[in-house]
Amino acid sequence: MREGFDYAGGGADVDPAPARAKSSFWQSGHTPTLIAAFLYFDLAFMVWVLLGPLAPDIAKTLQLTAAQKGLMVATPTLAGALLRVVNGLLVDRIGPKRAGAISQIIVIVGLFTAWVLGVNSFAGTLALGVILGFAGASFAIALPLASRWYPPEHQGKAMGLAGMGNSGTVLAALFAPTLAKLFGWNSVLGLACIPLAVVFVAYMLMGKDAPNAPAPKKLTAYFQPLKLPDAWWLMGFYAVTFGGFVGLAASLPIYFTDRFGLSTITAGYCTAACVFAGSLVRPLGGALADRIGGVKALSAVFVVAAVALAGVSAASSVASALPLFVLAMLALGTGNGSVFQLVPQRFQVEIGVMTGLVGMAGGIGGFYLASSLGFAKQLTGSFSAGFLIFAGLALVALGGLRLVEGRWRATWTSGARI
Repeated sequence: MREGFDYAGGGADVDPAPARAKSSFWQSGHTPTLIAAFLYFDLAFMVWVLLGPLAPDIAKTLQLTAAQKGLMVATPTLAGALLRVVNGLLVDRIGPKRAGAISQIIVIVGLFTAWVLGVNSFAGTLALGVILGFAGASFAIALPLASRWYPPEHQGKAMGLAGMGNSGTVLAALFAPTLAKLFGWNSVLGLACIPLAVVFVAYMLMGKDAPNAPAPKKLTAYFQPLKLPDAWWLMGFYAVTFGGFVGLAASLPIYFTDRFGLSTITAGYCTAACVFAGSLVRPLGGALADRIGGVKALSAVFVVAAVALAGVSAASSVASALPLFVLAMLALGTGNGSVFQLVPQRFQVEIGVMTGLVGMAGGIGGFYLASSLGFAKQLTGSFSAGFLIFAGLALVALGGLRLVEGRWRATWTSGARI
């Protein structure tokens, strides 16, 4: 078994890592841990967005307004965003494996309790959303768990494969509406505990913390990256790419049922198609960024996402909207992998807390998109304004990327493509 890597990069004030012979991806890290990180991330994402596919049924039972539906599906996203910082700190203090175990137990117990007691009010859905936020915060644990085993030239692939766990959103979209129709939507909360428990056992058996992890630092030291502009740029880019992905994953069941009158099961299938596209290309986005550089990959991502979302705002049928959503998700999924090809190059030592900070920004972007679509629908009678504003944010991100790309290429020293 190969030793992990204690990177020395992460800023102009740190000496670059020494040159070393490159090895193949599968020989350079710890495959069981990579698989454990993927499984944990996959099932955590499944339950993180669970309220989205169940939203039409929950809204009907609790008589929720469009704005309340938007807030309900957005709350897990916001809670997950904030908790990612906490998990990022835990990763560097107690190690990613132990932090992941704690988070999984909280989610399983929370869902089991909600199933037993029932969710009977809008406030109850928000409380459940906060618990599900711990699942969304898995991002700040699963990625460092995998990343610390791999050298810079394979970071895009390692982070992409572990991050492909966001495909769990496909499972929620495919199965939650059908299970809700068969057993009732509250029963889905209890049924979700079964695969979560199985994955928890696999995670504990397969996952292993990489050796030579950075030594714990003072609490204030974890926020030192926020003093650097590059941290904010990377957070902003991820707010668009991952924010768009998770915001759409949570909101599309509501969009398809409200906009086109589809059944919850058909809306779930349409959502699953979109989410699957975005999840599938995440590792491809990391590999593409490894090959051509994260900046080039992200430039294309922002253009395609902006055009697709602007097109969605004018779509008049499922036949015209669905391909545009798939295109947008393909771009955003590629962007997720591309951003995390760049993060370890700039913040290699601080990868744990930076994963939390960047992931937090992505969650905030998702909260904004999901909630803004609900408010747009309630205030204007249409979702169009929400899509157009987010398309504009993608173009703003493209402009920001143009401002920093030259300096990044001139000053970053990881040796991988930028």
